[in-house]
Amino acid sequence: MAERRRRISRDPLGLRRALSDRLLPGLVGAMALLATLALAGAQGADRLADRWQAGAAAAVTAQVPDPTRERMAAAMAVLQGERGVASATAVGPERVAELLRPWLGEASSLILPGVIELHLAGVPEGLGRLAARLAEAVPGAELESHGLWVARLSALARSVQGVALAVLVLVAGVAVAVVAVATRAGLAARREAIGVLHDLGATDRSIAGRFARRVAMLAGLGALGGAAVAVPALAALSGLALPLSGGEAGGGALPGALSGALAEVPWAMLAALPPVAALIGWGTAQATVHRWLRNMP
Repeated sequence: MAERRRRISRDPLGLRRALSDRLLPGLVGAMALLATLALAGAQGADRLADRWQAGAAAAVTAQVPDPTRERMAAAMAVLQGERGVASATAVGPERVAELLRPWLGEASSLILPGVIELHLAGVPEGLGRLAARLAEAVPGAELESHGLWVARLSALARSVQGVALAVLVLVAGVAVAVVAVATRAGLAARREAIGVLHDLGATDRSIAGRFARRVAMLAGLGALGGAAVAVPALAALSGLALPLSGGEAGGGALPGALSGALAEVPWAMLAALPPVAALIGWGTAQATVHRWLRNMP
């Protein structure tokens, strides 16, 4: 009997029965999982785009029509003498033909231009001057940068980030709606108890505080579960993305691959998820309870 009285004094509204400790955490956990995947996808896309943009911006191709030995040597001399060029490598005709085979087939009769791959030491600010010097030394030779692809990669990254932000806003809105519905259901279930406490002098603030603390705890636990579920998924995606971002997947060894993938997991974001979810749940419950009490006869 004494134990029952202690339970009632700790939970006079019976919120443990009114607010389920399974349904609400499960729904919030699902929302947290979706939010984590959206944010991680945006972060990963931005990181990959930065790396690809840096690589594309520093890679330039020189094309030399009628690639005789003398013309190729003159082009190489101009390119290798430029301070901004880290390396210049002539691509053999066999390699050029192999690259063009999917489009041209076995067109052995075609006279293909000579191709020189350049890797720049920095940002390609002096490409116009270098192209003019190359054309002067080797008439008809041209430089082809990858500015178009850099712009497309940048636009793709911005688009992915925009979609991720929209998904995050949608998930946050759904989470607020779920918490509000669960809170209103709890209020309806404990309507008589709330009326009794209200008549006994309990303030709206104290009643809303009890609901808000319960909802905040459940939302935080749900987000913690969602973050825990997201860890293996994010580790697997990070492992798949490591070769694309220039990382090493541990040389094929499982421990090395696992450690590399876990290092890419956004731990700070995962750690921030439960308190953010608890704060959203607390604020939503406070607003919902105060509005419900104002309309209570």
